[in-house]
Amino acid sequence: MKLVIVGATGNVGTSLLAALREETAIEEIVAIARRPAELADARTRFVAADITHDDLVEHFRGADAVVHLAWLIQPSRDDRTLHAVNVDGSRRVFEAAAEAHVRALVYASSVGVYAPGPKDRAVDESWPATGIQSLFYSRHKAETERLLDILEREHPRLRIVRLRPALIFKREAATEIRRLFVGPLLPSALVRRELIPAVPDAPRLRVQGVHSLDIGEAYRLAVMRDVRGAFNVAAEPVIDAEVLSELLHARRVPVRPRFLRAAADVSWRLHLQPSPAGWVDLALSVPVMDSTRARTELGWQPRFTATEALTELLDGMRENADFPTPPLAGGTGGPARVKELLTGVGARGGTAP
Repeated sequence: MKLVIVGATGNVGTSLLAALREETAIEEIVAIARRPAELADARTRFVAADITHDDLVEHFRGADAVVHLAWLIQPSRDDRTLHAVNVDGSRRVFEAAAEAHVRALVYASSVGVYAPGPKDRAVDESWPATGIQSLFYSRHKAETERLLDILEREHPRLRIVRLRPALIFKREAATEIRRLFVGPLLPSALVRRELIPAVPDAPRLRVQGVHSLDIGEAYRLAVMRDVRGAFNVAAEPVIDAEVLSELLHARRVPVRPRFLRAAADVSWRLHLQPSPAGWVDLALSVPVMDSTRARTELGWQPRFTATEALTELLDGMRENADFPTPPLAGGTGGPARVKELLTGVGARGGTAP
């Protein structure tokens, strides 16, 4: 069996490669990335390609399945570049998979694809996938799933799977996650649980998390099992102020959602951090997901709780943990994070997860 992974060097791609180490049914892996890595795996061949303009069909020919993970989070201030990669690039991946007669296509969607929903109960995959309009990430996820709807109608023999994971954490992704969402101005030494005295307690500020290695396993199962459609993927517990307070031994401080949004907006506009206020809207708006279908039809079971995954990430950020692929490597940001500062903190550059 031949498998192609598009976006193989990021947080999820490296976890999928780890999940495939003992999958003997896969004989060849083509790992596509803009900046290839060198990892010790005789079955894996890294290929440099950009999904916005390079020929993808030649790399997809003969493949039994394609997993599409490539996605830009930064530069958050450049809508044209983000759309070109996330939506137009995804369209090129989908068209190439159809042209190459690939049998299965597995796409990395997200909880961010969902319209605003309930926080006091979990919803299944039938919840409207129309996104949160104030955040490019969510709009692009929704737009890309509409492209998949068209692909399904035009190519009914192509088995299409959409994984919709919660926030994805692991220690080795700490440097990338800090770079993409926090920026260069946060000293790593301050990311200590004992140095976090308080957590915000805002209505509807409830999110879900999952360990990256568990997500890698979910992708492996989606490739190997004869399943179709969307799958929510999240671990327990739901992370809210009460859970965070207990985890960090910090007190809960009531905060109005509009204050959180204003703080994010001002700091983003001042180029102090790279995440626009829409990320706050997403956290406050997306519903809690029910992962029953992933557990019953995929046979997926998380090995880590959401809090274990988050704790591992925080410890990794404090320790400047990284991994030897371009998106995850600590050197990507340059000495003393100079390269991050030179990008204007979200104005240009960036990495695909």
